[in-house]
Amino acid sequence: MSISYNGLWKLLIDKNLKKVDLIERLEISSSTIAKMTKNEAVSLRVLEKICRELDCDFGDIIHYVKEEEA
Repeated sequence: MSISYNGLWKLLIDKNLKKVDLIERLEISSSTIAKMTKNEAVSLRVLEKICRELDCDFGDIIHYVKEEEA
């Protein structure tokens, strides 16, 4: 199982924002953004803050990526 935050990065580009803007506006740590950059899980609270700030839904920022079976 894997997740992707590509929707978030595209949304930031569309809104002319940078990752550092999220850190400052939401008061989240840079390590949280680093986890998201590596497509690692973060808390729903963080995702909720992002959705509130960017006026979007979870599905707009995070996607489930099904891993293919070997």
